Amino acid sequence: METEFEFELPKGYVDQNGTVHKRGTMRLATAADEILPLRDQRVQQNSGYLTIILLSRVITRLGTLNAINTRVIEGLFTMDLAYLQDLYQRINMSDMPVYKVICPHCNQEVEVPLDFLLSPG
Repeated sequence: METEFEFELPKGYVDQNGTVHKRGTMRLATAADEILPLRDQRVQQNSGYLTIILLSRVITRLGTLNAINTRVIEGLFTMDLAYLQDLYQRINMSDMPVYKVICPHCNQEVEVPLDFLLSPG
């Protein structure tokens, strides 16, 4: 089973020296990755911050950076953040169960992903 996935950011993270870091690795998330950030004060004050903490936990490498932390994720361009959020969903939900239903109009069997069960609200 593959647990780490390489990626290349569309824009790249620009560090304090002006170096652009584009290539990285993201690992599969664990239950702790999803649960522990909920205790963080920043997430309790702003639920949108969950993504920042979650990505800082699962991105294991980005260019030549020594460490990936929330400041690095906060410094990403919006396009790169969206790219990483999509990658996270794809690699962690790729085996999401589906429900098979019959279309009432064409009588064809259709697979409906149950990923909506995971989204809040």
